[in-house]
This record gives sequence, structure tokens and C-alpha cells, in this order.
Amino acid sequence: MANIMIVDDSIIVRKNLNSILSAAGHNVVAEADNGELAVQLFDKHKPDLTTMDITMPRMNGIDAVRKIMNKYETAKIIVISGIDQKNLILEALELGIINYILKPVSANNLIEKINKALE
Repeated sequence: MANIMIVDDSIIVRKNLNSILSAAGHNVVAEADNGELAVQLFDKHKPDLTTMDITMPRMNGIDAVRKIMNKYETAKIIVISGIDQKNLILEALELGIINYILKPVSANNLIEKINKALE
């Protein structure tokens, strides 16, 4: 299965995503609670796929996606956010994210979108 990085400022969300992904056979290689750390950990681990929150301290998810995609054009990123702001979603899609999932996340929806992204 895939090496995945989880980026979310909520430890509860990270734990939830980690347990869903691990149960589906994926390997969570890194977790970050802000966009700045996400960019550093992406450089280090080069995950097959990254889940990215939008609203985070230090650097938001949109800026982190921009930095990662500028350096790694083939990076696979799925935004998972509680914010349903069309302008932010469109900006993230223009930057090259693969998909967008609105919180709260259902395990089936998450696994389905991740498996599709990894095909």
C-alpha cells in the first residue's frame, strides 16, 4: 500500500485519519500540525499521497500545497477541510490537488478517494 502524510492542526483529526488509513493497509510515514512542518516533512519522506487541512497556524494548507507542488509537480494531495469556501477549494484545485473532502470525514469516502488517487 501507500506511504501517506497527514497534515492537520487537530491531533484528534490526525489520530482519526491515521487509524482509518492504517486499517486500510496504508503506511502513515509522517504527521504535521502546520503547513511549514508539512513542507519540511514532504521533502524528507516524499509520501505517495498527502492529506492537507486548509486552516492551520504558521502556514495554511493552500500555501503549503503551493510550495510542495512548485517543487514536486507530481505530488498527490487531497485537501480535507471543515471549511466549505469555494474560492479556497478552487485555488487548491488550480494548484493541482487531486480531490477535496469536507469534514467530518467518513472512512469509506476517505479510502475510496485515496485509492482512486493512487491508481
